[in-house]
Amino acid sequence: MVMAGGGSSALCAPMKATSEGVWQGDSPLRFSLPLIILQVCLVLVLTRGLAFALRPLRQPRVIAEIIGGILLGPSALGRSKVFLNNVFPAESLTVLDTLANIGLLFFLFLVGLELDPASLRRTGRRAFAIAVAGISLPFAFGVGSSLALRAAIDPAAPRGPLVVFMGVALSITAFPVLARILAELKLLTTDLGRMAMSAAAVNDITAWILLALAIALSGSGSPFVSIYVLLSGIGFVVAATFLVRPALVYMARRSPAGEPIKESFVCTTVAIVLAAGFATDAIGIHALFGAFVIGVLIPKDEGAYAGALTEKMEDLVSSLFLPLYFVSSGLKTNVATISGAKSWGFLALVITTACAGKIGGTVAASLLMRVPPREALALGLLMNTKGLVELIVLNIGRDRKVLNEEAFAILVLMALTTTFMTTPAVTAVYRPARRGGGASAYKHRTVERRDAEDSELRVLACFHASRGIPTLINLVEASRGTRRSKLTMYAMHLVELSERSSAISMVQRARRNGLPFSSSSRRSGGGGEVVVAFEAFRRLSAVTVRPMTAISDLGTIHEDIVASALHKRAALLVLPFHKMLCHDGTMEPVDRAFHQVNVRVLGSAPCSVAVLVDRVLGGAAQVAAPEVSYAVLVLFFGGPDDREALAYAARMGEHPGIELTVARFAAAAAGPNAGEDEEALQRYVTRALKSGDGSVKYEEVAAAERGEVTAAIKALGRGKNLVVAGRSAPVTAPLVEKSDCPEMGPVGSYLATPEFSTTASVLVVQRYNPRSDPAACSRPSGDDDPEEAVVPFPSSSRAAPESESESQHSR
Repeated sequence: MVMAGGGSSALCAPMKATSEGVWQGDSPLRFSLPLIILQVCLVLVLTRGLAFALRPLRQPRVIAEIIGGILLGPSALGRSKVFLNNVFPAESLTVLDTLANIGLLFFLFLVGLELDPASLRRTGRRAFAIAVAGISLPFAFGVGSSLALRAAIDPAAPRGPLVVFMGVALSITAFPVLARILAELKLLTTDLGRMAMSAAAVNDITAWILLALAIALSGSGSPFVSIYVLLSGIGFVVAATFLVRPALVYMARRSPAGEPIKESFVCTTVAIVLAAGFATDAIGIHALFGAFVIGVLIPKDEGAYAGALTEKMEDLVSSLFLPLYFVSSGLKTNVATISGAKSWGFLALVITTACAGKIGGTVAASLLMRVPPREALALGLLMNTKGLVELIVLNIGRDRKVLNEEAFAILVLMALTTTFMTTPAVTAVYRPARRGGGASAYKHRTVERRDAEDSELRVLACFHASRGIPTLINLVEASRGTRRSKLTMYAMHLVELSERSSAISMVQRARRNGLPFSSSSRRSGGGGEVVVAFEAFRRLSAVTVRPMTAISDLGTIHEDIVASALHKRAALLVLPFHKMLCHDGTMEPVDRAFHQVNVRVLGSAPCSVAVLVDRVLGGAAQVAAPEVSYAVLVLFFGGPDDREALAYAARMGEHPGIELTVARFAAAAAGPNAGEDEEALQRYVTRALKSGDGSVKYEEVAAAERGEVTAAIKALGRGKNLVVAGRSAPVTAPLVEKSDCPEMGPVGSYLATPEFSTTASVLVVQRYNPRSDPAACSRPSGDDDPEEAVVPFPSSSRAAPESESESQHSR
């Protein structure tokens, strides 16, 4: 049985494309179209299932895809001839390999889009030295391993190509997989992550050059043919740089941010990628190189061209076509060929050599560059990551007859093992402490401050998409109070980390030029106007604004929010409600995972929290300070949460364009907190009424039963722009019979329904309670930055930092 789609499979009779159906006596498994559909579905189900199973181990999806390919091959399910002959018959492998390589072609184009040649010139001396050492030592070890492999396993292997292929296989670092692991460990934007990514980028480029050399040397012709291949490859790169790049620059400059890219540009780019693949395949250095070179040559900093191409291609390529390549590779991997003490001993030798060379070279160079030992070891483990590029190298080596079946299986298992061990090993040796700039310095965790009402108020406000920015800015403008009390706003964009390369690309661009919204906001209508909105608000108001981005898995992004609030010493954390307003007034979920994010933050926040139900406060655009005219209602039932809500609303009441109404319900007067409630009302309401401030109004509501309370709230809410309430209001019974957001509390759950209003935004406030803070007694203090997947936005005219900690994190 022929496993690979090579020359022997060509002897099989070709399949027809489509069948006439089972009723006509045709078996769908004997026709190429239904068979490839079955193969794709099987691959997707198996790889996604494995990815889900490996998620608790925080493994990248490439691990699941490699394992899935091996399981479908002769190592597991393929041992059954019935399965193999029906699902992966030899005559179908040509179609499978062709589709897999087309997907791989465009994936390498996307990898090229991720690499910016200009950034390589900015690579620091430390990262460059680490990259060189991380390539040189494992390459030398690979040369030694190749000699041992040739003597022990494959004496017929060509010596020169085998030396280069083994050197590349052991020295390579998978750039996309490394980025995913760094993001998963929340190290992507730390100094360690930056150094690893810079070194991996240099490593990636070097590996492709070495692989081109290996392919040129692996030809079966005379040595002059190899020289012709190399020279032709260099000529292709030069021609693409001077002839093709101008056309790419032309299309990039005519694709401004915020506007859809022209269909003709996408079509032209796809044609150029395919033509480049054809040219390099004709040269003899594989079609992948042409696509990769075109991706590298596309301008990254001009318009929305590169980002739009990534968004249009990546889902189809990475989700549909790319898994086929892992299956194609898995069908060639037979773990059963690794038998006997000699083979297993050589597998252990290769794994040990790969780890010793990569980790040892990186650690040695890092220590020479005065990197702390713990970070140096973590960097070495990270640089030992293999992945898809490793499989590409090994498959090319096998197709070129440089590696036999046993050597191929050994090296595939080596790549799988080294990648699998990266996450747990880094987690074990490198556990950065999350610090908040000194727990003792974090004094103001609430808005209500009896002894320091004029002290600075720090607000960390989160949002999902650019459509929520106007409401966020309008809310902060309304909250700025008097100029004696400074307001600092940290606006955090919550971005889900996915396997999509654009998320990684966004972090790189954010770190490079301080525009954290350059990629993701393009989906929401443009990138530039987002940054402009925050910058304009900062310049035209008395509010210090510092945008930032948190990119993380939604299952752990609450850790970034909590850590950022702790580090920024925020007094109030504003979370967006997990539903957005539709045109008919109903609320539809943005992503149900954001619901759990809010629940987790409410349970572990180091400060007061407010959940914002956005019904477009102030309209769909930012309202200038002189034009602010809002009616704000406070529902006061009593208790600590209501007092915190009152304190925040009273700050809004200081704004000359806001009319504040405080409605006190009967339950507040008779509650267990009546004394403290009276004191809060005296401080924030009675004082304003006595001063003759006509913008503050006070009402008492006698309603006690559920129906009376809801009717009163609805009547009070008419004509109001914003309703503020406490989360844990002491009402006699929930105001809605069944709620899908119980974390909003009995009153907040009702305010979030269309039954209350379709126009008034809602702010549900929870006061910070040290007794319910799970980390209140165990937070370490210090002055270092937290290691978190958050990118700060360096303002062009930054205000003076309020503290040393603030200065460090905003650099």
